[in-house]
Amino acid sequence: MENFREFEAGPDPFGRTWRVRFKWQQNAISLRHSDSVDVKFALSAAVEGGEEREEKVVALMNRDLLDESVRVNRPITDPWVSRLAALHLKRAIETGEDIEKSLLVVSPQLLSEHSHGIAKAVGR
Repeated sequence: MENFREFEAGPDPFGRTWRVRFKWQQNAISLRHSDSVDVKFALSAAVEGGEEREEKVVALMNRDLLDESVRVNRPITDPWVSRLAALHLKRAIETGEDIEKSLLVVSPQLLSEHSHGIAKAVGR
């Protein structure tokens, strides 16, 4: 994924394609007393009679980020974390898995899969 700030994802299980926009990234300890980084996205999709809008927060646990960064020998940077979150959201939209939730927590296994996807895309 080249642009995590604005992209399309889909179709979802209902055939909709979502326009996704990055809103913010923040350490969640100040938001929810969680040891994670939260990345918020605004989603919109054309539906009959208008547009559907949603907001989703993707939570990446700090311990999992640290473990993955060591494993792949990559520093933890804001763009890397945002791309990981964007890939997770894209997967959730396209599979429908947990898409009804407003807070999506990334498992260590999926974090590793997303990290490998980024590494492949940049030839690492």
